[in-house]
Amino acid sequence: MRSIAVINQKGGVGKTTTTVNIAAALAESGQRVLVIDMDPQAHATLHMGIELTPGEQSIYEVLCGKATLAEATRKIDKHLSCAGSHIDLAATEMELAGVAGRDLILREKLTEVADQYDYVIIDCPPSLGVLTINALAAVGEVILPMQPHFLALHGLSKLLQTIQLVAQKINPQLSLTGVAFCMFDSGTRLAAEVSRDVEQFFEQSRGQSVPWASARVFQSRIRRNIRLAEAPSFGRSIFNYAPESNGATDYREMADELIRFLPAPNRLAAA
Repeated sequence: MRSIAVINQKGGVGKTTTTVNIAAALAESGQRVLVIDMDPQAHATLHMGIELTPGEQSIYEVLCGKATLAEATRKIDKHLSCAGSHIDLAATEMELAGVAGRDLILREKLTEVADQYDYVIIDCPPSLGVLTINALAAVGEVILPMQPHFLALHGLSKLLQTIQLVAQKINPQLSLTGVAFCMFDSGTRLAAEVSRDVEQFFEQSRGQSVPWASARVFQSRIRRNIRLAEAPSFGRSIFNYAPESNGATDYREMADELIRFLPAPNRLAAA
C-alpha cells in the first residue's frame, strides 16, 4: 500500500482539489483508494459528496479512540472510499495534548486497513500542527501542490524543513515524491521561471541525505479550469462532473505519473 500526504501550509493552492482528483483518477484506473480528510474544514469530505453531522463517526472519533478507521470510512465508488472530517476535528490538538504517542495515532490506525487499499491519500490542514504531524508520521510519501508564484517558493523551504524534521525524529521512511503545480498559466513568464527554479533546486539535491533527494516536479501541470472550481459544490470529482474538461485530462495524466514513479528510498532511513 502506498501512503501519501498532500500538504501545504498555504491555503488556496489546490491541495484538496489535488487530493480528491488524484484519488478519483487512481480509482478510475482500478486502484483501491482511501482518502483521509485531516482538515477540520472538511473540504475534501464535502468535495466527495459527504456532509457529516455532529455525532457521526469521522476521523475525529478515530484519533480520539472512539471508532476504528473502518467504522469512519464511507464508500464513494467501487474503488474509492473516504474517512471524512468534521469541524470537531479542530479540538483534537487540545484533546490529545497529554496523550502519549499522540503523533503516531494515525499510523497505528492505518495498519488495521493496510491490506484493503492500494493507495491511501491524506488531505492535510493548512497548518503544521498535530494533525499534519500525524499524517506525516503515518505515510511514506509527500506531494506538495504549489501555485507558480514567488511566495510559493518562500513557503517551500518551510515545508521541506518540516518534512526533514519528521523524517529525522519520527518517520525515517518519509520522502518527498514531488511538487504538483496547480492553477498553472503556461503562457506566463512567471510560471515558467518558478517551475524552472523548483526543478533546478531538486536537481541540486540529488545525492544528498535529505527526504527530497529523489523528488521531482510532475510534468503534468494542472491548468486553470473553471470546472475544477465548480465540481466541489456538486460533491463530485472532476471525472464525474466534467470528464472531458482540461481539469480531468490533467489529473488523469498526473495520476499516471504517480503510478509510474515509484517512491525512492529515503536516504535518511538508510543512514
